[in-house]
Amino acid sequence: MADSEILKELRQFRQENKSNFEELKKDIAAINKRLDEAECRIEKVEERVQTSEEFSSGMLKLYTKLEEKLTDLESRTRRENIRIYGVSEGAEKDSTDMVSFVEKLLREGLGLPEDLDLQIERTHRSLGPLPPASAPPRSIVVKFLSFKTKESVLRKSWRTKGFKWNDKQVNIDQDYPPAIVGKRREYTEIRKVLKENEVQFQTLFPARLRVKHNDGSKIYDTAAEAAEDLVKRGYRVKLLSTPTSLMEQMQQLTWTRVERRVRRQTYDTNYKEKLRAFRRTSPGPINE
Repeated sequence: MADSEILKELRQFRQENKSNFEELKKDIAAINKRLDEAECRIEKVEERVQTSEEFSSGMLKLYTKLEEKLTDLESRTRRENIRIYGVSEGAEKDSTDMVSFVEKLLREGLGLPEDLDLQIERTHRSLGPLPPASAPPRSIVVKFLSFKTKESVLRKSWRTKGFKWNDKQVNIDQDYPPAIVGKRREYTEIRKVLKENEVQFQTLFPARLRVKHNDGSKIYDTAAEAAEDLVKRGYRVKLLSTPTSLMEQMQQLTWTRVERRVRRQTYDTNYKEKLRAFRRTSPGPINE
C-alpha cells in the first residue's frame, strides 16, 4: 500500500516536473527569440552609428580644411592692414577725420618724412562697445592702398619698438584674423618669461615662436610644445594642455562593431540528460 502511494506521488511529481519543464522550455524559447531580435536591432544600430561616425569624420576633415582656407583668405584680405594699440579713446576728436589723425600720429610717432605719401584708404576704431576707463582702449585698424607702404611703416615701428603718444606707449602690429590672434595669445605668458630672462624670441606667422637659445634657435609650432621644452630647460613656465580637437574626441568615443554570435540551443540536451539521470537514480521502475 505504501509502495503504491509512493509510486503515485512519484508519477504525480514527474508529471508536474514535466509540465514545469515544458513551460520553462517555452519561456526560454520566447526569451531567446526576444534576445535574437534585440541583438539584430542592436547590430543594425551599430552599423548606422558606425556609418554616421564615418560620415561625421569626413565632414570634420572637410570643415577643418575649409576653415584653414577661410582663415588664409581672411589673412590675405588684411595684408594691407595694420593695427595701432595704445591710443587713448577720444584722442582723435580734435581732428577733421580719422585718416588725417592717423597720418599725423604715424608721422610724428615714427618720424616719417612729410613728403611720404602714406596712401591710407580708410581707418577706424575696432568694432565693439566703448570700453570703461580702466580697460585698454580699442585698437585702430588702418588700411593702406599700398602693401609696400604698409610694410615700411610696420618695419620702422618694429625697429623703434613702438613710440610714445601723450605719455602712452603705442605699438603697431599686423591685422590678423581672430583665429590667428587667439593662437598667438597663447604665447603671452611664455613671452613674458622670456623677456624677464632677456632671451631673444620672435613670433612667426601664423602662430609659431622662434626662441634663440644658447645651443641655437628653435621654432615651436604650439604654445604647449614651447612651454614643455622651456620647462625642461629650467624656465619657470606653466605647462599648457593641448586642447582636444573634435576629431580626437570622436576617435576616443568610437567603438568597433562586433558580429552577432549565433546562440546554441542546448537546453533540450540538458533536459534529456537530467531525465536519464533521474531514471538511473529512481528507487524502482516507473511506468509511463
